[in-house]
Amino acid sequence: MQFNFKKILPHLLVIVLFVIASLAYFYPVLQGKAIFQSDIVQYTGMAKQQNDFRKQTGEETYWTNSAFGGMPTYQLGAKYPHNYSKKLDLTLRFLPRPADYLFLYFISMYILFLVLKVDYKLAFVGALAFGFSTYLIIILGVGHNAKAHAIAYMPLVISGIILTFRGKYIRGFLLTTVAMALELVANHFQMTYYLLLLVICIGIAYMVDAFRKKMLPQYFKAIGVMALGVLLAMGLNATNIMATKEYADTSTRGKSELTIKPDGSPKASTDGLDYDYITEYSYGKLESFDLLIPKFMGGGSEDDFPKDSEAVQELLKVGATPQEARQFLSEQIPFYWGDQPIVAAPAYIGATIIFLAVLALFLVQGRIKWWIVAGLTLSLLLSWGKNFSLLTEFFIDYVPLYNKFRSVSSIQVILELLVPLLAIVGLHKFFLSPTESSDEGVNDLLSKEAKKKALFYSTGIVGGLTIIFMLFGSQLFSFASLYDSLIIEQMGIPFMDAVREDRMSVFRMDTLRSILFVVLTATVLWLVFSEKLKKSYAIGIIAFLIIVDLVGIDKRYVNADNFVISRIMEQPFLETAADTKILQDDGYFRVYDATGNAFSSGQVSYYHNALGGYHAAKPGRIQDIDDFYLIEGDAGILNMMNVKYILVHDRDGKPAAQQNPFANGPAWFVENVLMAKNANEEILLLDSLNTKTTAVIHADFLKRIPTENIKRDSTASIDLVSHQPNHLVYETTSKTDQLAVFSEVYYPKGWDAYIDGKPVEHFRANYTLRAMIVPEGVHQIEFKFEPRVIKTGSKITLVSSILFFLLLMGGLFLLLWKKKPSTLT
Repeated sequence: MQFNFKKILPHLLVIVLFVIASLAYFYPVLQGKAIFQSDIVQYTGMAKQQNDFRKQTGEETYWTNSAFGGMPTYQLGAKYPHNYSKKLDLTLRFLPRPADYLFLYFISMYILFLVLKVDYKLAFVGALAFGFSTYLIIILGVGHNAKAHAIAYMPLVISGIILTFRGKYIRGFLLTTVAMALELVANHFQMTYYLLLLVICIGIAYMVDAFRKKMLPQYFKAIGVMALGVLLAMGLNATNIMATKEYADTSTRGKSELTIKPDGSPKASTDGLDYDYITEYSYGKLESFDLLIPKFMGGGSEDDFPKDSEAVQELLKVGATPQEARQFLSEQIPFYWGDQPIVAAPAYIGATIIFLAVLALFLVQGRIKWWIVAGLTLSLLLSWGKNFSLLTEFFIDYVPLYNKFRSVSSIQVILELLVPLLAIVGLHKFFLSPTESSDEGVNDLLSKEAKKKALFYSTGIVGGLTIIFMLFGSQLFSFASLYDSLIIEQMGIPFMDAVREDRMSVFRMDTLRSILFVVLTATVLWLVFSEKLKKSYAIGIIAFLIIVDLVGIDKRYVNADNFVISRIMEQPFLETAADTKILQDDGYFRVYDATGNAFSSGQVSYYHNALGGYHAAKPGRIQDIDDFYLIEGDAGILNMMNVKYILVHDRDGKPAAQQNPFANGPAWFVENVLMAKNANEEILLLDSLNTKTTAVIHADFLKRIPTENIKRDSTASIDLVSHQPNHLVYETTSKTDQLAVFSEVYYPKGWDAYIDGKPVEHFRANYTLRAMIVPEGVHQIEFKFEPRVIKTGSKITLVSSILFFLLLMGGLFLLLWKKKPSTLT
C-alpha cells in the first residue's frame, strides 16, 4: 500500500494548530507556571504519603495512613502493574497540564467529525467549539482533572462505535477497544456511566434503523464486535476496575448497614447515596438558558458586580468606601441567582453554536439526528435533578448504578458534547453543494429552499427568543437568589432592589452579546446561501466568531491570573507553627483538625496521619463515626483513633496544636466485651464507652472468638515497633490470652494479620477498628496490606494486553494486505 503524504498533510497541520491553540490559551505553562487547581491542591495533600513512599522505596503502597484513619489508595493515583493503557494515555498527554487535556478535547472530537465524514476544516472548527466550551474549561480551572480526562475520550469512544455500526468491523473494534481503554484509564466512572447512557441512545437509534432496513443480523454482529472490544478494554484496566469496585462497596458510595440516623430517626436502606445528596446540585430549568446567554443567571457565584453597580451606590450612602463596598459584595452577596448552592461559572456553549445546532435540527435527518436529540434531551432533563423529580426518582430507584453518583447537573457534559456535534454536522450539510458525495446520511443533499427555510426558522427562534429576553426580561424573571430573603433581613429592601437591578443589567448586556453573535452568524450563512461569500471564507469567519464568543467567556473565569509558580502546586500547604510542633514528635499517632471541617480538607494529610481528609468517596464507616460522634467533638472516639494532637484556633485565629494526653495509643488490651447484635447497636454502644477497657464487637465476630480464655494481666504490654503505610509490626508480652484492639481501620480485603509469621484471623471492633486474640507469651504481630485484587487484576491486565497486541497485529495485517470487508449502508 502506497503512503499518501499529501492526504494526511492537512490533518498534521490541524494537529499542530491544536497544539498551538492549547498552549496559547494556557500560555503561562510556557513560563514554567502551574494552574492553581483547588481540587488538585487537596489531592496533593491526600496523596503525599504514598508518593513519598514510592520515591523512597521504589515500591507501591496501596494503603495510606494519612487520611480518614487509613484507606486504600485506589482512588488516589495508585500505579498498577502492566497498565499499558496508562502509558499510551501519558504519551497522548505530552503537553504541560492543563494544556494536555485541552489538546485531548480537540483531537478526540476532530476524529469523531472525520468518522462522520465531515469536511476536515469544519471538523477543526467543531473541535475548537467543543474544547472551548466554558464548562470544559472551568473544570480544568478548579482541578476536576479526572472528569476532564474522561470527557476528552468520549468522542473517541463514539467514533469507534460508529465505525463498527458502519460495518468497518476491524477498524471499529480496534478503535473502540483503545478508546474505551483510555476512557477507563481516566478513572472517572461517573463520566463513563453518563457516556454509557449516550451509547444506549446510539444503540437504540441504530437498532430501529436496522429493523426498518431489515438489517438486524448486521446490527447484532456490530454489537458483538463492540462488546468484545469493551470487554477487552475492561481487561486492560482490570486492576483499577476491580480495586475500585472493592473499595466502593465499603465507601460512602456503597450500602450502609445502619438503619438509623445520628438523631435516632429511621434511615432509608439504600445501596448508594441518598436522594438529597445526589440532587444537591440540580440544574434549574431556567438556568438552562445559560447555555445560550452566559450570565442569564448571573454567571458564577463569585462573579463581580458591574462597574456601575447600583448595590455599590447603596453601600456608599451608608458610609462605606468604594473598596469596602466591593469587598462586602464579593464576600457576602451572591451575584448568581440560580437554583444550585454554588457554581463556579455558567455552562455556556456559545450563542453561535446554539444557533447552528437549532439550524441543524431542520437540516439533519436520519439516525444521527435521533440519537443526538435523544441524548440531548435525556441529559438536559436529568441535569434538572430535583427540579424534575419524576424522572430523577425513577432513575435513582430503578436504573442500575445511577444512585452511586452525586451532582446530577454533571450529566450536562453529554449536552456539551452533542450540541457542538449537531451544530457542525448541520453546518456541513448547509455548505454541501450538488457536486459533493453522499455518505451515511450526514452528506445527504438538501434543496436550496430547505436551507433557506431552516436559516429563517433558526434565526427567528434563537434570535427572537434572545430579543424577547432583552425586551421583557425584567418582567419575566425575578432575579432573586435562594439567599435574598436573608439579605433583606440584614440589609433592607432598597439594597436588595439594587442588587437585583445589577443582576438585570448584566443579564441585558450578555443577552445583547448573544444577539450580536446570532445575527452575525446568520448573516454569514445568508451570504453563503446568496452566493456572495465563498464557503472557505465563511468557515474562517464562523471559526473566528466561535473562538471570540467562547474564549471571551472562558477568560472571565480561567485566565493567566489562575497560574502560580510551580512550587506552590508542588507544595501547596505551608508548614505552620502547629505542624512544626507536631512533626517534632516522632511517635505514631493521628491528628484531628477542629479548626474547620476535618472531612473536607487534605491539608493535615500533607504533613501528618490525619483523622480526616478530602475525597468524594470517603470510607463509609469512618463517615458514620464522623456523623454520630466526631462532629460533636466526642473525645472518646478521638482517643480510640489514637488522636494525640488536635488543631484548634489560638487567640490570633491561627492553628495551634493541642496535645491530647488521653489518646489510647497504637494498640491496647481490653478486659471487657460488649456484644452488638447489629450495626446500629455497634455504633450506638460507643457512646460514652471507655474504649481503653471495653470493646464493642459484632455478634458475627464474637461467636468465633474464645473470649472465655481472656483474663486480666496488669503486666501485659503491646507496643508498635515498626510502621509503614502497608506494614505494621507490634511486640506483645502477656501471661494470659489477651484481646488486643488496634487504632487502625478494619479493612479485611487486603490487610492480613500474622503472629510470629503465621497467618491469624483478626476482626472488627468498635465499629471501625481492628482487633485480635493474642495468645500468652512473647510474640510479634504483623499487619501487611497484601490486596489480592491487585494480584488478580494485574494477571488479567497482562493477559488482556497480550491478546490485544496479537489482535492489533492481525487487524493491521488484514487492513493493509487483505481485501476490505463489505460495509453496511
